[in-house]
Amino acid sequence: MTDARVAVVTGASGGVGRATAREFARRGFDVAVLARGNAGLVAAEREVVQEGRRALALEVDVADADVVDAAAARVEAALGPIDVWVNNAMATIFSPFADMDPADFRRAVDVTFLGQVWGTRAALRRMRPRDRGTVVNIGSALAFIGIPLQSPYCAAKFACRGFFNAVRTELLHDGSKVRVCMVDLPAVNTPQFEWGKNLMARRPQPVPPIYQPEFAARSIVRVALTGRRAKILGSWNRVLVLATTLSPAFANHYAALGAWESQLTNDPAPDDSPSNLHAPVDRERDFGAHGRFGDRAGGFRDPTFLRTLPTAASQGARALVQTLTEKVGRT
Repeated sequence: MTDARVAVVTGASGGVGRATAREFARRGFDVAVLARGNAGLVAAEREVVQEGRRALALEVDVADADVVDAAAARVEAALGPIDVWVNNAMATIFSPFADMDPADFRRAVDVTFLGQVWGTRAALRRMRPRDRGTVVNIGSALAFIGIPLQSPYCAAKFACRGFFNAVRTELLHDGSKVRVCMVDLPAVNTPQFEWGKNLMARRPQPVPPIYQPEFAARSIVRVALTGRRAKILGSWNRVLVLATTLSPAFANHYAALGAWESQLTNDPAPDDSPSNLHAPVDRERDFGAHGRFGDRAGGFRDPTFLRTLPTAASQGARALVQTLTEKVGRT
């Protein structure tokens, strides 16, 4: 028996989930890592053990409610009562909406949105009777501002934000001490841009400014420990969220002008680009927590991003003009 705290992290075989599992272990948690890719899971489990904590790796497809609930039962049987559950798993497609296959769109939403729903359900089934525990749902700046080329991801993250608020009100109504939190991430240097399904002719990239996974992981663990209701990461993201709140039309025009090209590199996409949408690509190869943009992952202070600010300002001015023109046209 042990009195150590227990954390569960979904999507833990790579990216932000991988870094978050490691950060929880550093903070003294035993950690269950859930994902589909065996190689990434084995490596994530090993990193938790290297921090001196117990680990449990489970191959789980978060889009399946029964599988997620069974995984939660296995975690509690092996490690003990779950104190923190982090819903981090996601999937995306880089493509104009009109070119997407309906099955692909559904799959991206099932993983990104319903994965959070089923994870929250499994966690609350165990936390509510004990009247303690924390669920941290991972959101995005794209839960506030929709951008081109990622319509299923944007749709799913908007849905995640609504779901989070609804569940939180129910817990407040019941006087529950279980906490539900949300952390909205900026662009992060993860393998997502290596294995996300890409229908574009060029390779995708995060929209600058870009951050390292460890930046997100530290904030996720901090929110889990403090119970803070919600946190938007990244100074630029907070500016964009504020602009979206004040004028959704302006945000639409701004995204239309700037968010298409900023998601694409100049490198042609290989014909054999891997896709983890329907099956994991890290079953035999461990991709780790980081993507290929480490030299640009300096956040708001990154010189590469700072050099783009004049263009961003110009796009903002054009978006403002287009928004005002729309309003005049309606009068």
